[in-house]
Amino acid sequence: MDVAALLAACRSKGVRLATAESCTGGMVGAALTDVAGSSDVFDRGFITYSNAAKVAMLGVAEATLDRVGAVSEDVAREMADGALARSDAQIAVSITGIAGPGGSEHKPEGRVCFGLAGAGATWTETVDFGATGRPNVRAAARDHALRLIEGALARI
Repeated sequence: MDVAALLAACRSKGVRLATAESCTGGMVGAALTDVAGSSDVFDRGFITYSNAAKVAMLGVAEATLDRVGAVSEDVAREMADGALARSDAQIAVSITGIAGPGGSEHKPEGRVCFGLAGAGATWTETVDFGATGRPNVRAAARDHALRLIEGALARI
């Protein structure tokens, strides 16, 4: 992923970005800010590792967390919507998942849910990266989130 090109595309379209990250702990924001001059595109990032942080910082409903758990498309949607509403961005991406080790039969290690909010719509998806180890799952989730942003920009 060419992050500099992604930022240039945002710049050319007048788009600012926000992130809401759980299992990646800020890796998407770090990838964006590794490029000098990114402050005109990257508005802010929310690292909401705990459920309490998801509720307090992004407005994720406690009822949603109780009903489906943090690793769910419902929570990814609320995270992305919350980041968009609480920022000056036009696109917000969210990530919540199980990087490992561990997991369960219903939510295995390597399962990551994504949300992408912008242009009046929010889209979600779940990707199973597999039990490839915590660093690999986190890196794959970061890269996938950047590709989601790239895809959203192509539709603007």
